[in-house]
Formats: sequence, structure tokens, C-alpha cells
Amino acid sequence: MEIGIVGGTGPAGRGLALRFAAAGHAVAIGSRDAARAGDVVAEVLAGYPDRTLTIRGCANQEAAAAELVVLAMPWDASAPTAGALAEQLADKVVICMSNALARVGKEFYALYPPRGSIAADVQATIPRSGVVAAFQHLPARELADLDQTMVGDVLVCTDHPEALDQTMALIAEIPNLRALDCGSLGNATPIEAFTAVLLQLNRRYQTHTSLSISGI
Repeated sequence: MEIGIVGGTGPAGRGLALRFAAAGHAVAIGSRDAARAGDVVAEVLAGYPDRTLTIRGCANQEAAAAELVVLAMPWDASAPTAGALAEQLADKVVICMSNALARVGKEFYALYPPRGSIAADVQATIPRSGVVAAFQHLPARELADLDQTMVGDVLVCTDHPEALDQTMALIAEIPNLRALDCGSLGNATPIEAFTAVLLQLNRRYQTHTSLSISGI
């Protein structure tokens, strides 16, 4: 399967691209500037010369044409970008990994968009797509290090059962990550907001946290 990562040139997008490619998928990293995406792909692949990783750079419009699409741009661009690509994204699974956050001094705070979460705003913008909230709590640096095993739970919520199944199956292909079904897209609000807590822990304890749920 080809996976498109729209706005994928940042740390989280690069990390997911590497993990998906390592699992055997073809990945298209998209950007507003296709040349920029190409430069990022060259940089990413240079770190793993002994691995066979199928990753290419392209414009966002081309990445949105993939079979499954991830939105990895800054939170305030997620819904507008999705809306501009609505035709390419129609009838597809669209994973939104954005978190609306602000830093004030040394503290991180969650921001709440009109519908409560970025994922809900994206779903309202592209109603013909199956929007999923996932991947909010994985540290970007560890994602991009294929020599390091990821450990943690990925909380997944959506209003579309088929999108849920596809997303959870994709997560299961990344060793030691566990996908957890967290219900409807309404639960994206606390899932996105909790990222502020993890970032605060990172700052306080000088680490890179992920989330693990006990008892399941």
C-alpha cells in the first residue's frame, strides 16, 4: 500500500514515513514545495543506506492521492489543507495526528478548536473521508530512529469502523506499538489535549515520553 503523508517534512512526518517504509509500505512525503520534500527524503534515506526503504518526495496534492493519507502539518493548517485537497481525500482513510498546543513560558497548554479537536474540524471539512485521530503521543525523535524499538500505545478514535480497522492494522505492523480503540471521534479532544501533559513531562524530566495503558 502507498501511504501519503501530507505536510510530512517535519519531525513527526519523517518518523512515520520511516516506520511505514520499514514495514514494507511505499510512502510519499508531501510538502507545499515538492523540491523541499525531495530534499527531506534524500536526508532521511541517507541515514539508512543499508535498508531498502521506498520513500519519495512530492507535492501535497500528489501525496493526497495515495491509498491512505496522514495529515502531519501544524495543527492550524490541518483543516484548511484538508479542505483544499477534499477531492483527492474523498472516500479514503485520513489519519490526523495534529495537536493544538501553545507554549506560555515554561508551560504547555492545550488549545480547543471550535469542534473540540483538530480531528473533528478536519472531519467536518472533508465529510466524504473517514477521519481518524491517532499517533498524537509518539515522540518524533524515537519514531525516526529505526534502530530503536518503539514502545507504547497508540490511541485511536473515529466514527468510521472500516477506517478504524485499517488504522489499527497499520499500527500493528510497527513492532511493539499497540493500537487501542478509544471510541468515537468525540474522544479526540482529550487525546489531543493530553499531549501537553507529555510535553511537560519531557521538559521536567529531560526525556521523550510515550503513553502506555495498563490493565488491557
